[in-house]
Amino acid sequence: MSRAYLNLGVSPGITPLAMLRIAISRLHPDTLAVRSWRVARKRYYRELLQAHAEAKARAHVACE
Repeated sequence: MSRAYLNLGVSPGITPLAMLRIAISRLHPDTLAVRSWRVARKRYYRELLQAHAEAKARAHVACE
């Protein structure tokens, strides 16, 4: 699982959109302002979404 996802400390039960909003709010404003880092930010968001989906699947399996 992604270390960045674990550092967010979000519940697997929240929606992917809510998780992304939390991640974006925790980024430094200068990180969001640099246009040349857009591709890196997109990759970061994709990795977080993938880790969130994995955590949600693990939580679902654990409940059964």
